[in-house]
Amino acid sequence: MTWDVMTIIGTIAFAVSGGIVAMEEDYDILGVYVLGLVTAFGGGAIRNLLIGVPVSSLWEQGYMFQLALLSITVIFLFPNGLLKHWKRWGNFFDAIGLAAFAIQGALYATEMGHPISAVVVAAVLTGSGGGIIRDVLAGRKPVVFRSEIYAVWAALAGLAIGFNVVTGTLGLYLLFILIVALRMASLFYKWRLPVKSIGQQEPQRHTLKA
Repeated sequence: MTWDVMTIIGTIAFAVSGGIVAMEEDYDILGVYVLGLVTAFGGGAIRNLLIGVPVSSLWEQGYMFQLALLSITVIFLFPNGLLKHWKRWGNFFDAIGLAAFAIQGALYATEMGHPISAVVVAAVLTGSGGGIIRDVLAGRKPVVFRSEIYAVWAALAGLAIGFNVVTGTLGLYLLFILIVALRMASLFYKWRLPVKSIGQQEPQRHTLKA
């Protein structure tokens, strides 16, 4: 049941997130639906490829596609006045999708009997893969590659589940709340990962002395 709930939450959150980004970039209605769908299902497709699950298994989630399409339609019909709050609500939906899909991906890998490394990778890819595809298609720098902390929280969820630190339905829901809270806190307080920039230095100008 926890798996299903996390899948539903993540699908709605990422479908909405992708749809809003598409509208921010002035995509037409087809672009809104495409970006919403790839955001909702892209991470799961990448995860399946890496842990040995046929990608075609995604097509067995017919009701999830219907749920994603409904979510995108609702957000497309929202008044522009509400959509202007993207910076607040968009990041919140993205955090919900990250947490829900990270936990779902980790549970998926655990049930298949994969080692801890695969559990963490599954959590990270399921939680951030859709967002990466969304940002690339929207012509943006993917959030996961910026200095702000993003994929680390998905990895934390994978570690907690892989090492059985968190077990049971209540524990998983508390982990979900924690990951969402940490992601939003990292945005609010501007937590950053270390960055090393190798920029081109301007050539020194030599002046002739008289």
